[in-house]
Amino acid sequence: MTIARPSPQVLFSSAGRAWNSLDAALVHIPGGVSSQVRGGELHRLGMHFGPPVNADCSVGGRRMQRLQKPGDIDFVPAGVDGVWEDDADCRILRLELHPSLLEKVADELGRDAAKIELLPRLQLRDARIEAIGWAIKADLEADIPSDPLYIDLLANALAVRLIETATTTSPQVEGFTAPKLSPRQLRLLTEFIETNLDRKLHLADLAAVSGVGATRFKAMFRNSTGTPVHQYVIRRRIEYARALIATTTMPASEIALAAGFAHQSHMASTMRRVLGMTPGEIDRPTHEIRPKLQRPV
Repeated sequence: MTIARPSPQVLFSSAGRAWNSLDAALVHIPGGVSSQVRGGELHRLGMHFGPPVNADCSVGGRRMQRLQKPGDIDFVPAGVDGVWEDDADCRILRLELHPSLLEKVADELGRDAAKIELLPRLQLRDARIEAIGWAIKADLEADIPSDPLYIDLLANALAVRLIETATTTSPQVEGFTAPKLSPRQLRLLTEFIETNLDRKLHLADLAAVSGVGATRFKAMFRNSTGTPVHQYVIRRRIEYARALIATTTMPASEIALAAGFAHQSHMASTMRRVLGMTPGEIDRPTHEIRPKLQRPV
């Protein structure tokens, strides 16, 4: 009689979350089960969570037996096969990036993508990549997912870091002299955000409106406003929702959607976190003050 061996179980996944820049999954892998990754079109990262386990892995013809600890990262470039087996149950955050994202980011950084050699790296320790992994894991586990713009920014930061760690050339660092968006660029961008608060906004959309690359756009926006673009969009959503609550009799559920929140609870939790108050604590009119409210600027 053949006893079926347990299979890896996907606990949380980015499927259906409108993520454009990367795919992610938090996977429970039973001890003693071989986990094989076929070389495909995507770059892959695996980050270990939970208690340490003894791992036996083979990637790109290189075999390594090690004690795998929380925060350990394995990077497998596109086209490279890999096999892992642990002696105890573990949880792995799997991330997949398309090479085109790294090529685009390299171009925006002024690097020649063809000269950046991405090699398999096992048991990599990198504080920046680990922080990105924790942020993605937290979003996967959250009852209310973040705006896709936030994930775009994390994916972009991950691509930048992979390029930095794959090349011996010192990365170009934006300093105090980093350029800003022109008044016209900033006006077009803020107008675009205001008129599209009810939509899911992506980094590529905002960068296209500004006419600059996504990687450069992030620094230029921060230099121009003093605020990361994701935080700016969240603040605008909150201010618009608060204005609707205070000046209209629209149901809270409709206000949440009009301001770009996933649902009413999402709006309430975001307001509580940012403003320290809930929608229910904002005074509402007994009748409509004006028929149509313009988004605050």
